[in-house]
Amino acid sequence: MSQPVKPPGLKGVRPISAVRGSEASATLLLALLFAGLCLSRYVPLIRGFPATTSAAAILVLFTVCSWALGVFKEPVTTLLFFLCGMLFAIAPPETLFSGFASPAWWLVLGGAITGVAVRSTGLAQRFSDILLSMNANTYRYYVSTVVLSSVGLAFVMPSTTGRVLLLTPIAMSLADRLGFENGRRGRTGLVMGVAAASYMPPAAILPANIPNSVLLGAAQSLYGVKLHYGPYFLLHFPVLGLLKSIVLIWLICRLFPDTVETNRASEEPKRDVSTREVALAAILGLSMLMYATDFWHGISPAWVSLAAGVACLLPQTRILDAKQFTEQVHLTPLIYVAGFLGLGALINESGLGHWAARGLLAFTQMTLDKPVSNVAIIVAVGAAIGLLTTLPGLPAVLTPIAAQLARASGLPLYTVLMLQIPVFSTVFLPYQSPPMMIAMHLGGVSIKDGTRLCIALAAITLLILLPLDYCWWRLLGELP
Repeated sequence: MSQPVKPPGLKGVRPISAVRGSEASATLLLALLFAGLCLSRYVPLIRGFPATTSAAAILVLFTVCSWALGVFKEPVTTLLFFLCGMLFAIAPPETLFSGFASPAWWLVLGGAITGVAVRSTGLAQRFSDILLSMNANTYRYYVSTVVLSSVGLAFVMPSTTGRVLLLTPIAMSLADRLGFENGRRGRTGLVMGVAAASYMPPAAILPANIPNSVLLGAAQSLYGVKLHYGPYFLLHFPVLGLLKSIVLIWLICRLFPDTVETNRASEEPKRDVSTREVALAAILGLSMLMYATDFWHGISPAWVSLAAGVACLLPQTRILDAKQFTEQVHLTPLIYVAGFLGLGALINESGLGHWAARGLLAFTQMTLDKPVSNVAIIVAVGAAIGLLTTLPGLPAVLTPIAAQLARASGLPLYTVLMLQIPVFSTVFLPYQSPPMMIAMHLGGVSIKDGTRLCIALAAITLLILLPLDYCWWRLLGELP
């Protein structure tokens, strides 16, 4: 009996019923959002707080769920967040749109411009040539190189987004040279290597990312506690930095296995270094010097990044023209960054974060004679809040209640402050770390693949790395 012939060209196409089902779910969710926001104006859901706090809770829940589950595309979800916030007067414009005025947004814009410049000038390909010249034709070698380069750059470039925007084009160029086309697991692995390694292990390096920079400032301003580079590094890097990097390399090779079929370095004709490459290399070198010495000159990494982007667009440098800027600098990651920054501001301004923190603290009911369980409870409370606020905003919520946590648990205030690092270095879902989402957008990695890696790494962290970290802290005398 002959087999039925399948129509050509339908591979990967979703059935009409599945498309209609997802559209119906999205429509229902949108209807529930508007109904909830209308209801919250008359029936506050959170007692003791104004109606805007209840509306903020509904809007935040919708936005976070839509980002996490992909109900709507990220820019659509973000624009719905802005629209609903203004339509229902949940917060003033300066709060909702604060992301566009934030240095972090301008850091991303500047990094996006230099990222395009790295690709268009051929500098990314030249960097990939250096990696390919090692003649170590194993997939694990290239994943290891990408991960370790991302972690190593954190020591001199204190901006996760800047590292992501610099290294993702290089990883994509390397993937092209290795024959990993779009959608192939090897390409996904290399991009996720940059995404995860640029954020998670550097959380153990001060000040290599936004959360530990926020913690650094908040601890000193609220409690007079000064965090120093050496003790911070010794406490966190051996487990959360070094061991997590090794686990990340192993996990990427397991989740996204691939084989290097060819090294295309020999296939590419050797070319002379162009004046555009020299100019861009000089700009990037000067930028990295400014990033590494910000403690001395006091200029924010955001303005260093923006200055580098503007320098690439100047006609004198001839690195990028206006057409390349308009066609290749994408709006999606910029809108997303503005959205998550506005979301954090809304949570802070509405009192939603502190309400959630106090509720979780009251629910846990810690006792002074159980330090192990108290540590686990504090980490769990932080993880729960991190799912709500995203990780960059976590220290802004947890640090003000650190004294309460210290009194309830019997742990030293310094120890409670340091317990934030295991929390914000553990990503359960990609939306919690905006730089990871930016890398995934640039590299064409799906939310599904990013979520697989995050959940798997979080599970290993909870089951293996955090217990090891607890033992390490006890060895150093930071825990009883």
